[in-house]
Amino acid sequence: MQLARYLVEAVVLGKQSPNRLVREHPISRSWFYELLARYRRDGPAGLEPRPHRPAACPHQVEQPVVDAILELRAELSAAGLDAGPQTILHHLAGRFAKTPSRVTIWRILQRQGLITAEPHKRPKASFVRFEAQLPNELWQTDATEWLLADSTKVEILNLIDDHSRLCLASVAVRTVKAADAVQTFYSAVEEYGLPARFLSDNAAVFSGRSRRGRVALESELDRLGVQCVHSTPYHPQTCGKVERFHQTLKLFLAKQVRAESIAHLQLQLDTFRTIYNQQRPHRALDGRTPLQAFNARLKASPSAAQPQLDYRIRRDRLDGGGRVTLRYLSRLRHFHVSYKLRGQPVMLLVAGAHVRVLGEDGALLRELTLDASRDYQRSTAPTLVRHQVRQRSAST
Repeated sequence: MQLARYLVEAVVLGKQSPNRLVREHPISRSWFYELLARYRRDGPAGLEPRPHRPAACPHQVEQPVVDAILELRAELSAAGLDAGPQTILHHLAGRFAKTPSRVTIWRILQRQGLITAEPHKRPKASFVRFEAQLPNELWQTDATEWLLADSTKVEILNLIDDHSRLCLASVAVRTVKAADAVQTFYSAVEEYGLPARFLSDNAAVFSGRSRRGRVALESELDRLGVQCVHSTPYHPQTCGKVERFHQTLKLFLAKQVRAESIAHLQLQLDTFRTIYNQQRPHRALDGRTPLQAFNARLKASPSAAQPQLDYRIRRDRLDGGGRVTLRYLSRLRHFHVSYKLRGQPVMLLVAGAHVRVLGEDGALLRELTLDASRDYQRSTAPTLVRHQVRQRSAST
């Protein structure tokens, strides 16, 4: 710029020839005449460097839209919900005549210092991604730990649909037992139907492989014709969708008042499940909610056609004679379980006339098919069940 000032002043003040100066010095003719015009119009200030930013930008996002984006970012983050550009774009729809793109929203957040750079994050293209083609084709389940306000450790059992990411159940218990896993499964079946396959890890409540047997949930899945699949040991990526759901759920819970009890925590889980299933757009579903994706297609079903039965779950307690009462076909049916276990709580799994009685630890106490012609069922227990009862009594 010092050369330009020297040449301009040589022409204006020294009356030198512009053409000769251009030929003798490394400067563009058009640029030199532009500087002369600016000097004659604005004086020496016209030779100062000027910003290259345009005076106007027709496609610039208006300030009210920017303010709305930042406000949504703060509100969603405070609520423990996803506050990414895709979610913000979903909530902006309909509020303004012209809505910016997802990339534009990301750039606005970046300019405000609200984007955390993650340069070492593994690129999405490197993952081998699997997704079920239909709802109810595959369910995933897993349990995760959480702390109450008094630092008591509890567990949350989550069940989701692989295709739609729909949260089928989210239940808080002190410790997940075999009976809790079965009851959670049946509560989801009652609302959404039977799945074709069921995926879990190798926890003791889901798999009896380590003990060379079958747990209560596996037995129920076999009886219903649902294929039971377990992940590879020490490979949580197999159940990646429900593992990712744990992270989303805990982000929400961390922003809430710490639950005082399991009942309080269950209220928070029910609230989150409503938001997650019906209100929160899911990035893996092209901005749809899980409920929209679940209802968009026909539902898969177990490969073996099952009769339409009335599925029920009942929690009861054996009376003083070791018996339990159940209503079937509008009449009360009474049957014996075990005199030695009298007074203990049990869970009844009812599928039409077929009844299975489980203990608190998920052990099978009695299995029978109700005789519609009898109010008092035969009290003869299978040899296997009598042997299990004898073992339980000996251990106590």
